[in-house]
Amino acid sequence: MQNHAPPRFPPWLRKRLPREDGSVAATLRETGADTVCRGAHCPNRAECHAAGQAAFLLMGPHCTRECAFCAMGRGAGNPPAPLDSGEPGRVAAAAFRLGLEHVVVTSVTRDDLPDGGASHFAAAAAAIRQKRPTARLELLVPDFGGNRDAWRTAAGIGAEVFNHNLETVPRLYAAARPGASYARSLDLLAFAAGRPADGQNESRRVKSGLMAGLGETMDEILAAASDLRQAGVDMITVGQYLCPSRGRLLPVARFVPPDEFARLEKSLWEMGFLAVDCHPWARSSYAAPESFRAMGPPESGGEKP
Repeated sequence: MQNHAPPRFPPWLRKRLPREDGSVAATLRETGADTVCRGAHCPNRAECHAAGQAAFLLMGPHCTRECAFCAMGRGAGNPPAPLDSGEPGRVAAAAFRLGLEHVVVTSVTRDDLPDGGASHFAAAAAAIRQKRPTARLELLVPDFGGNRDAWRTAAGIGAEVFNHNLETVPRLYAAARPGASYARSLDLLAFAAGRPADGQNESRRVKSGLMAGLGETMDEILAAASDLRQAGVDMITVGQYLCPSRGRLLPVARFVPPDEFARLEKSLWEMGFLAVDCHPWARSSYAAPESFRAMGPPESGGEKP
């Protein structure tokens, strides 16, 4: 991919970052837990860490896919390491020390593993439940290569939120997600939505996210959101794509202004989603606790995150 000059951020994408007290970084360093905040170069990391929050990363740091929007270590020349059986315990220890009431756990994609790492998610969830039994659990999972046994494992964990990102519109999949499938991701979400909630958790929600600014139209985003709603997705995030690594990833095609996000948000509520996080800084794991607590359209009495 050719090098490109970084675009100048518009005013609505400039914000003052809070000062971190270092406690989250110290906890992560001392427990050895990894986060997607760091690996994905998330622009909200300082804000989340200042609030004492973090989203944990399993099975990293190298991914077996070549998504052209993601800063995670890529598979070419970086063979994934064997799974670390101590990782679930380290993540649980970090969640306990941070006192998290809503624990977000995600992973790189591991197509080299027979179950895509679904059993590792289950081990992490069990360790977290033991350490933080009252905490809500949100799993942001890969597509497990379409392995339905892995889907059953992941959907059966009992997380309050089952999350898998659609990421972009069908037309851009070949460029942005060459190793993934729009239809397969929708199938996984529909599978999770259609699975009966287990006895531990009778109010599981299904969540997904999209990026804006990759070259899609607003009509295409609305069509993808409609597909998500038809698949049974309850919660949706839509945020501005910001190229995390200049030169090797897709450039920003357009900075979507706040008024367009506002119109899109209104349309998403009208589709019937129970939680909508739609603004330039929205990310799948950003403000996840607040998004869960505020489920329901604004007129229902819930407050938008």
